[in-house]
Amino acid sequence: MRSKSVTSDPQHRPWLALYDGGLPPTIARSYPSPLTAFRALVHETPDAPLIHFFDETLTIRDIDTASTELAHRLGIAPGDRVALYLQNVPQFAVALLAIWKARGVMVPLNPMLKAEEVDKLLGDAGAELVVAHESLAANVGDRRTVTTHDTDRAAFGGDLADSTELAAAEPAPGDTAVITYTSGTTGPPKGALNTHANIAFASQVYRDWVTLTSDDVVLGVAPLFHVTGLVAHLGVSFLTGAPLVLAHRFDAATMLAAAARHRATFTVASITAYIALLNHPYAREHDLSTLTKAYSGGAPVPPATVDTLRDVLGVTVRNVYGLTETTSPSHMVPWHRDAPVDAASGALSIGVPVFSTDAYVVGDDDVTRLPPGEAGELVIEGPQVVPGYWQGEEATLPLRTGDVAIMDNDGWFYIVDRKKDQINASGFKVWPREVEDVLYRHEAVREAAVVGVPDAYRGETVQAFVSLKAGADATPAELVAHAREHLAAYKAPREIVILEELPKTASGKILRRELRDQPRPAPS
Repeated sequence: MRSKSVTSDPQHRPWLALYDGGLPPTIARSYPSPLTAFRALVHETPDAPLIHFFDETLTIRDIDTASTELAHRLGIAPGDRVALYLQNVPQFAVALLAIWKARGVMVPLNPMLKAEEVDKLLGDAGAELVVAHESLAANVGDRRTVTTHDTDRAAFGGDLADSTELAAAEPAPGDTAVITYTSGTTGPPKGALNTHANIAFASQVYRDWVTLTSDDVVLGVAPLFHVTGLVAHLGVSFLTGAPLVLAHRFDAATMLAAAARHRATFTVASITAYIALLNHPYAREHDLSTLTKAYSGGAPVPPATVDTLRDVLGVTVRNVYGLTETTSPSHMVPWHRDAPVDAASGALSIGVPVFSTDAYVVGDDDVTRLPPGEAGELVIEGPQVVPGYWQGEEATLPLRTGDVAIMDNDGWFYIVDRKKDQINASGFKVWPREVEDVLYRHEAVREAAVVGVPDAYRGETVQAFVSLKAGADATPAELVAHAREHLAAYKAPREIVILEELPKTASGKILRRELRDQPRPAPS
């Protein structure tokens, strides 16, 4: 194993004292790959439900049988890349297992991508076979395409091969399972090589950290083409046998109804998804009392929003932190504890490093470990870190996250902001996250994002973009006054733009680079 395991070192790892309440320091039961874990389910409980999709339920046996049949008919060799261009449907699980059974590599594609974007990713990955919805097949060009549609959950058509023999050997732990392209919020996406061992470990982290069993029900809010949905939804269900509730794509009304109907207990979703649930006009009519293991990742979580979710929906949302390159979780808040808030930055803690994972903060020299309370770049080591990127680029180990973080004396970690998003206004450092948290405290604000824009006098100045809650009213001037009441003058936005919706990635991250390109308001 490349990464060293956590050892007892109070000076550098004070979070070990927070591993209480029955939280073990290591994984309880491990599997070398998610496929091996799924095969154990097939052997132990083949007739148990695995996927709920509207009025239909598919058992473990159903998914296993359909995926084996598809594996025989894909006509791929070990190592071949196969793209999945699908929504959150049962066919995604079937096709993923089929690819792994044939020892292929899955390349997930966002269903919102258009033909030109799809062509770039498929060309980069060298994927000549695509499993797609019939409605999306035209976007893949002349590549071989296996098609499916929503009315027949296990049927696949299109360019299927005659039945072929599968390789007898199981995938090795170090084999690439998925090429997951980064979200590209700050630059062109890169294909991270998530191995079978990476996915198995990350799934096991969720299982043991949150004590998930087959009695739990996973609410599939995150997109399955994203690393969060891949691990926290599919990986967890393949590992534990907990049924997964899918609903094609995220819709607040549908998710609220599905969560209540199936008595969902666990999910991981972006905070923007939780905000959508919170602001749905019929949110209070749904019983979400069973959703006791709710986590949020992928974007900063304002403390005020966590309080409102608890008050309105009765759901306590805790942080999970990770990257595509960490195959989802590297830090989590223990689900029996509430995360603290850093007094200086106002950031809600992302939690503590998970099992067998080391994390620390380094200074400007990129080497020196900073003491508690000092901000620097977050660095991560652990078995969830990918070995590299597609096209031969190795990952830099330990992994440099690009996030500015603080660790407190007890070992809780806080993300201050993205290193590249820091604003320099007249020589003063401004972290967008701190300004956004203040804006979220205004009763009319639904979402907020802050960027630095060029300023002839200050070098950069702070500009904010907000969307408002349904039925709420606020002017830019009122919001600027609210910010100035709570922030130093150099931190408060001089310009605030109100938009109907803020631009986001499919996983819910707000695209600051698109906001920077927005036309600036005319001087008043």
